Amino acid sequence: MIRNAIQRFMYGRYGNDQLNLFLMTIFLLLYLGFVFTRLELLYWVNFALLLFSLFRMLSRNIMARRAENARFMKAAGPFLSWLRLRRNIHRDKEHVYFKCPSCGQQLRVPRGKGKITVTCRGCGASFQEKS
Repeated sequence: MIRNAIQRFMYGRYGNDQLNLFLMTIFLLLYLGFVFTRLELLYWVNFALLLFSLFRMLSRNIMARRAENARFMKAAGPFLSWLRLRRNIHRDKEHVYFKCPSCGQQLRVPRGKGKITVTCRGCGASFQEKS
């Protein structure tokens, strides 16, 4: 019953996206900073960040919010991709990751195969790599 009421209220509104998740993360970090330091300026910055995030979430101007999120993703996208790649490399114990010497593309080879010849899918260069 409450879920249906929330769904009806949010109908036609923008909702959540990557920029809002980033803003909420910054909000939580600033809140922890405020709890430990009790700086009043930090409190007001945190409050403004929360209001802006709620404004974006409840907005009915979907095109403007999408444009804001697209600009954020264009700026933060390479860093987020780098973080995802680092997480995958850390979790993947069966492969060795390295960059192609000619084009710089990330390549993955099975671990423990010794010295192997690798052909890059991006540029077609062949080279030897120890796995």
